[in-house]
Amino acid sequence: MTLSNPPLANHPSLDDIRAAGRLLHGIALRTATEGSRALSLLTGADVVLKFENRQHTNSFKMRGAYAALHALDPARRERGVVAASAGNHAQGVAYSAALFGIQATIVMPFGTPFGKVRRTQEFGGKVVLEGTSVADALSAALALAARDGRCFISGYDDPSIVAGAGTVALEMLEDATDLDVLVVPVGGGGLISGAALVAKALRPEIHVVGAQSASFRAGDPTVAEGIAVKSIGALNERILAEYVDEIVQVDESSIESAIFQLLDQEKTLVEGAGAAGVAALLQFPQMFRGKRVGTILSGGNIDPSLLASIIARSGLRDGRTAKLRTQMLDIPGGLAKVAGIIARHGANVIEVVHARTHADLPAKCMELETTIELRSAGDLVEILSEIRATGLPCDIAPIERYGAGV
Repeated sequence: MTLSNPPLANHPSLDDIRAAGRLLHGIALRTATEGSRALSLLTGADVVLKFENRQHTNSFKMRGAYAALHALDPARRERGVVAASAGNHAQGVAYSAALFGIQATIVMPFGTPFGKVRRTQEFGGKVVLEGTSVADALSAALALAARDGRCFISGYDDPSIVAGAGTVALEMLEDATDLDVLVVPVGGGGLISGAALVAKALRPEIHVVGAQSASFRAGDPTVAEGIAVKSIGALNERILAEYVDEIVQVDESSIESAIFQLLDQEKTLVEGAGAAGVAALLQFPQMFRGKRVGTILSGGNIDPSLLASIIARSGLRDGRTAKLRTQMLDIPGGLAKVAGIIARHGANVIEVVHARTHADLPAKCMELETTIELRSAGDLVEILSEIRATGLPCDIAPIERYGAGV
């Protein structure tokens, strides 16, 4: 969608963001900004990546959290702080609070990946699980802060948070001064607000694009839980309206593909939210072809079981792996016959499952489900043809049967 341009209220200036950069010097890592030959070949754009997934806490969030805690009156800071988060802001606040020597209580929804809960605790945060969504956790955190007289640290709708997040783009545009387009993940809007303020101040002609999860906007589960925020913050909404040129909705298959491509080609681990910008490049290459495009890999905190599912599904999608279903009489030699055909074509058997109790199978038959790894997609056609030529029904199991792990 294209955004309107209403009058803008107060927001951090470029000088504020530069001051945040000086504050964070020696606290936050100056993460790498590097070109990606592989993604450039895939998309037809000249792609530049900002590896904020390598930041302390593996996310940009600690930048804004530290800036927000620093901005508090020392007396308020000493009473401790409260935050609500599905993971990355939680870790950023816990990590930053430990640097200040204060207590942070983080309210997280049930269903938050265990790894994010554990790491928040390891950074010194006290975790309270409440509700089934970030919105539920937010309500509980606000009530807790009011009850105990502690300061609530927003994950996105706060000038200090925006200024801290903006230092990501400040570094990126210092290292890559000639970007035509900047693509940024959008959840509550803190990162894209700070990035857009910097981008338009330093390079007014740059095209700033936000990437949201289409599934979450439609009310469905998403692998990008880090941007699964019901609404953009009030401050950020005004900034987006003035400084962001366009917002696109990226689908789940594009996000999954982006996670896999970054792992396979760039050897870097990125969570769903952090991969949303790359997902936009993969899903809408015509928007970016021939342009120098930068995107921020905003976080790398992904649940290992979800990552395993995404890797498996990516192999099925691009034809590197396949699941064959073959019906046959339940007699000795059936498996050997199928395995021999697979071997003759140089494919590797990864997993074999026998099913004898499907209601639609004849009593003397079984279904053989064979997961294979292929040298090329063309081999699959030949394997299917040869198995069928023996008189055995054989087809390819659909990807949807195996779920997204979300």
